[in-house]
Amino acid sequence: MLDHMSIAVSDMARSLSFYRHALAPLGITQLMARGDDGDGTPSHVGFGTDFKPFFWIGAGEPVRGSIHIAFTAASPEVVDRFYAAALEAGGRDNGKPGLRPEYHAGYYGAFVLDPDGCNIEAVHHDFSAYR
Repeated sequence: MLDHMSIAVSDMARSLSFYRHALAPLGITQLMARGDDGDGTPSHVGFGTDFKPFFWIGAGEPVRGSIHIAFTAASPEVVDRFYAAALEAGGRDNGKPGLRPEYHAGYYGAFVLDPDGCNIEAVHHDFSAYR
């Protein structure tokens, strides 16, 4: 089980704005901020639920290539809201909300590219067909 993860971002202010908006429909909020880039912008920010940050962004050189991060959504409607919020925040479409039966019958997800090109997903799993 993962406890937390961190990715580097090329423009902290831009990415901070993106993730604040894109993750809000999922109930994931900014919980911590550390450091200072000299302009009042934190160098590391932790997002999570309750009191526990599990997703961190940090100022630095982003990894290039295929990065895919999937966040759990409580319902398909929350996936839809994530997708809309992420696009409004400057994300780029990488897969509209919908069922993905190639993964499993109840897999409902949406994909966006963050400001650095990371593939960010919100997914709702409905396993009722398997019961």
